[in-house]
Amino acid sequence: MPHVSGAFLRSLRARFLLASVIWTGGLLALAHLLSMAVIRRHTWMMRVDTHMLMLLGVAFALAGFWQVRRGFSPFNELRERLSAVREGSERRVEGSYPSEVQPLVNELNALLDDRERMVAQALAKAGDLAHGLKTPLAVLSQEAERAESASQHEIAATMSQQVERMRRQIDYHLAHARAAVSGATPGARCSVAASVEGLVRTLERLYEHRRLSITADVSPDHSVRGRREDLDEMLGNLLDNACKWASSQVMVSSFMENGSVIVTVDDDGGGLDPAMRDVVLQRGVRADEAAPGSGFGLAIVRDLAELYGGSVVLESSPAGGVRARLRLPKGETS
Repeated sequence: MPHVSGAFLRSLRARFLLASVIWTGGLLALAHLLSMAVIRRHTWMMRVDTHMLMLLGVAFALAGFWQVRRGFSPFNELRERLSAVREGSERRVEGSYPSEVQPLVNELNALLDDRERMVAQALAKAGDLAHGLKTPLAVLSQEAERAESASQHEIAATMSQQVERMRRQIDYHLAHARAAVSGATPGARCSVAASVEGLVRTLERLYEHRRLSITADVSPDHSVRGRREDLDEMLGNLLDNACKWASSQVMVSSFMENGSVIVTVDDDGGGLDPAMRDVVLQRGVRADEAAPGSGFGLAIVRDLAELYGGSVVLESSPAGGVRARLRLPKGETS
């Protein structure tokens, strides 16, 4: 019985009922005050009663307003909690709510739990599929090498190109699956500097024959919401793309802007026609069909950034080539 009484007292019905009673008391007091003013009873005692009734009426009216506002406060809290879930800082809708609202919150949390399980299962299946495709792709790659050794250059080139495209397709969809899981994980964050440092070392070795200068100016305090693998995927594609087109140098830097971390990657290459900047961000499109690549790199960056609530755009670089501007939500501090 005490549990039922407590639930009723916390319900919106009880709060609005109490508010109605308080409002009614206030209105009655004010009505009585008005009636006395009409009949103009001006004795000293009645003036005292008038003042008391006026204060009482105002007090009841304010108390009623406060009670109604308090009755709506759980909805404001619920909105804030839902916003936190949407932004990824919280996994479930926490808090204590009126008895009319709590069942809805419980069902919503159950739905979020089911979604998380389904996404995890989908990621596991995607991983199994990718693992299962590795062996046949490796076999095809070996066959391409044999064809090249047998001077069947055209067949070898076609097979190698298609194997690479299939690998990039697998990476593309796996990246989507990882980002979906990470977006539902509260508190997931990673350091931009750590990711950039590792990628710069790798690319310096990879492009050592071109003697490119790759410089980084990234604050160790800058972190973004998400998993390290996805940040590496985005920055790796942008840096690799810049290295392919740079003449002698590539620069990467970061700064904060309106609660987001902005990472810029510049090269001093020949630049890109402004009409092509949005086009090359589409899946399977390359700025130069003769250049190596599958056309998925920038599309992966764009799609991953959007899954995390960010964006990527291509601009003219002060160095003369292209600037890639990647915006990602700032990582929540522990």
